[in-house]
Amino acid sequence: MTAQGTALRFGYGTNGLADLRLDDALALLADLGYDGVGLTLDHMHLDPLAPDLAARTRRVGRRLAALGLDVTVETGARYVLDPRRKHGPSLLDPDPEARARRVDLLLRAVRVAADLGAHAVHCFSGTVPPSSGAAAGGAATGGAPASGALTSGAPTGDAPASDVATGDAVTGDVATSDAPVGDPATSDAATGDAATAWQRLAASLTPVLEAADTAGIPLAIEPEPGHLLATLADFHHLRRLLGDPPALGLTLDLGHCQCLEPLPPADCVRAAAPWLRHVQIEDMRRGVHDHLPFGEGEMDFPPVLAALAATGYQGLTVVELPRHSHAGPHYAEASLPFLHRAAAAAAATVPLTAVSGAAPGAASDAAAPAAAAPATDTPAATAPATPTPVPEGSTP
Repeated sequence: MTAQGTALRFGYGTNGLADLRLDDALALLADLGYDGVGLTLDHMHLDPLAPDLAARTRRVGRRLAALGLDVTVETGARYVLDPRRKHGPSLLDPDPEARARRVDLLLRAVRVAADLGAHAVHCFSGTVPPSSGAAAGGAATGGAPASGALTSGAPTGDAPASDVATGDAVTGDVATSDAPVGDPATSDAATGDAATAWQRLAASLTPVLEAADTAGIPLAIEPEPGHLLATLADFHHLRRLLGDPPALGLTLDLGHCQCLEPLPPADCVRAAAPWLRHVQIEDMRRGVHDHLPFGEGEMDFPPVLAALAATGYQGLTVVELPRHSHAGPHYAEASLPFLHRAAAAAAATVPLTAVSGAAPGAASDAAAPAAAAPATDTPAATAPATPTPVPEGSTP
């Protein structure tokens, strides 16, 4: 514990090292000095559907221990369940059997996390099915198509452009009351009833939360641009809908705060502090959901890291650059020194100069927009009174 709060511990996501064998990726991160890893369960990294998962997990656990790496289990693999649909099926799928496949993946992730001694299991809501009138980021009533939509930026370098999702932006209002959790299987998502999507999400997560509670592993859901649960306000809607279960926590992607939250990222951290179980970090620009290497976006990192340290957060802060696996070792090597400099600048309250071109670099229950949001951390980003609309399916 420093004078400013807890010393931050940094990790790197294996979804940004997809071209490396898992053992090689872990060895690289340990050699570079990372404290841990965000382990995305995928076909090339501890495949959650392949045989002998328990035995393979034990081997990975021994390797993590030997390397001195902590771990958080992430579940954002693009095609691990469906080779044709990115992140499909989701917890919102109209087909109960399809939803059950996603629930099964999360249950497997909880077991893996328990065996590895992980800090948390990460998950997300998924996008609302295209035929539904429920809006991304709308907590109960849905929303109308909006203009001035947030875009999903194209990846840089050699990353495949096909990873970038596009779509029409929609937005919605945070509900003023919570709908009861009913039987989602009896409702039709095509009716346009946004409450049905939230009911499906709550019902799908219930058995996972029970398993997480039994295992003593937090389930940390991530507000994701373009998804049903897109903002901190949406997280609180789900939390209340579920009755505030102790196993439910929050994955806070700091770049997403820069991208679309009405509060500046540092204020988002302070507002989210009681529920923080996992943190992801990268650079990003206002209004563009594109995970960027440090120094290529608009984030002012020292105030954000100072706020995070002041919360007492003890988990990993994991670099998430899933569109940069083509140069993953380079970005892993460059990112950690940047974060160390930013953390030192935060402790000294001295501004940090961003890396140059080629080198990549307890709060109240109220994350809803304030009447007048404070100024953002960067001059280029002006905080709106409501969340910036986002395209469906813009998850990296």
